[in-house]
Amino acid sequence: MSQNNAEGTRRDSVVIIPMYNEKENAAAIIEAVLALPHGFDILVVDDNSPDGTATIVRSKMEEHPGRVHIIERAGKLGLGTAYITGFRYALDAGYDYIFEMDADFSHDPKDLERLYQACASGEMDVAVGSRYLTGVNVVNWPMGRVLMS
Repeated sequence: MSQNNAEGTRRDSVVIIPMYNEKENAAAIIEAVLALPHGFDILVVDDNSPDGTATIVRSKMEEHPGRVHIIERAGKLGLGTAYITGFRYALDAGYDYIFEMDADFSHDPKDLERLYQACASGEMDVAVGSRYLTGVNVVNWPMGRVLMS
């Protein structure tokens, strides 16, 4: 099943982007994902950012009706629950493919295309990307944080 949007086209993929105080990155990450050839929808889960992040996302919703969505939560509830909230939304909306990424460009949006192709080929049910494959070194992070990122 795919998601119908305001433009009447059907999209099968959504990218969940949790945000907290990301006003410096919000517009740029949204535009970068929307510029990709596949045509991903975006769901921002905002944890009541005091810097106005949600206002920027809402303006992008107006520019791209049906492509950008937001869930505004009442407080800073954390990354894990932001993803759970986003996954529930995506499943309820009928998206076939659900992707997640950070708002700060620590994940390259262009990699979404490769992940989508890996899943859409029908040969895989899950595709996992890692920013560490090319030898990135993380200093002073607990192992749990490294694994989660």
